[in-house]
Amino acid sequence: MRVGCPKEIKNHEYRVGLTPASVREYVAHGHSVLVETNAGAGIGASDADYQAAGAKIAATAADVFANSDMIVKVKEPQPSEWAQLREGQILYTYLHLAPDPEQTKGLIASGVTAVAYETVTDERGGLPLLAPMSEVAGRLSIQAGAFSLQKANGGRGVLLGGVPGVLPGKVVVIGGGVVGLHAARMAVGLGADVTILDRSLPRLRQLDDIFNGHVHTRFSSIDALESEVFQADLVIGAVLIPGAAAPKLVTRKMLGGMKKGAVIVDVAIDQGGCFETSHATTHSDPTYEVDGIIHYCVANMPGAVPVTSAHALNNATIGHGLALADKGVAAILADKHLRNGLNVHKGKITNAAVAEALGYELHAPESALAA
Repeated sequence: MRVGCPKEIKNHEYRVGLTPASVREYVAHGHSVLVETNAGAGIGASDADYQAAGAKIAATAADVFANSDMIVKVKEPQPSEWAQLREGQILYTYLHLAPDPEQTKGLIASGVTAVAYETVTDERGGLPLLAPMSEVAGRLSIQAGAFSLQKANGGRGVLLGGVPGVLPGKVVVIGGGVVGLHAARMAVGLGADVTILDRSLPRLRQLDDIFNGHVHTRFSSIDALESEVFQADLVIGAVLIPGAAAPKLVTRKMLGGMKKGAVIVDVAIDQGGCFETSHATTHSDPTYEVDGIIHYCVANMPGAVPVTSAHALNNATIGHGLALADKGVAAILADKHLRNGLNVHKGKITNAAVAEALGYELHAPESALAA
C-alpha cells in the first residue's frame, strides 16, 4: 500500500503522524511511504532522516493526498485537507467528530474510510490510541494551570505547592480516568491539595489505593461538584465519553461561586469541553476570562511537547496502522477493536456516539464495509 504522511497544519501543531522509526516499520512490511517535506521538523526529524528510513519526500501536501492509499495524521483534517480526501482512501488519525459537524460533513462528502484513534478499543475496554495523549495532556494540564494561576497571567497568584507556613493551592480534578490520574500525579508531585471527583466507586477505590491517601476522592454528585469547584484554585476537566460530546458539568452560574482568578483547564475540549463556558483556544492565545475565571482550553495540548507526544503516539498507533496497510478495510472487518475506530465509511456514519450527537443515521460498520 502507498502510505502518506502530510505535515500538520493546525495552529501550533508540531507532532507528526509518522516518525522515521514508524516509516521503517511500514517499509519493512513492503509498503511505500510518502512524507511531505519538513513534516517532522517539529520533532527534529529531517527529510534526510525520513529518506534514510525508506520514505520518499513530497514537495506538497497535495502530492501526498493525491498519491497515497492511506493517510496517517495526528489531528483532524482541516477544510483544505478533507477536500483532498477521496473514496477508497483510508484516513487514520484523531477525528473528534461529535462536536464538529463541519468536519463530519466534509468526511461524508469525500467518501473516505475514516478510522479515529480516539474510538479504537482494546480487550480491557480501554482506548489504547488515545491513552498516551491523555497521559501527556493530563500532565500538561497542571503545568498550564500553574502558569495561568500566576498573577501576571490573570490568575489568583497562588503557588500550587505553597511554602512552609502557607497552605498549598487546591486542585480539583473532574474525572478519574487516564487524564485525571496523570493530572493528579503532577499536582501531588508539586505539593498541591488534590481532590478527584468521579462517578465510579470502584475507580475511586482504585485511585485511593494508587495515591495511598495523598489525594482526596469524592463521588461526583451535583452537590459535591459544586462544593469542590467553589473551593478550588485550579479545576481540571478530565471527563470523557468515548466518541461522544463531553457533558457540560460546570455551568456558567457556578462560575459566580468560584474564587476570582481561579483557573479552569478543559482537557475535554476536543470533545466539546465539560464546562459550559468553554470554547477551543490555541497555543498562541491559550486563555480567556469569563466572570473572573481564567479558562485554558487548548484543543491540541500535546502539540506543545511534540518530541515526547509524537513518539508516544506512534508507539500506540503503529500496530493498527500496519494492519490497515497490510490488509486494507479487511483489517477493520477482522478486528472488532479496529471496527470500533471506524467513524465514517463511503458517506455513512458508523460510530453510534457520533451519529447520536450529530443526528445522523447509524450504519453498523460490518454492513457498511460489506456494502
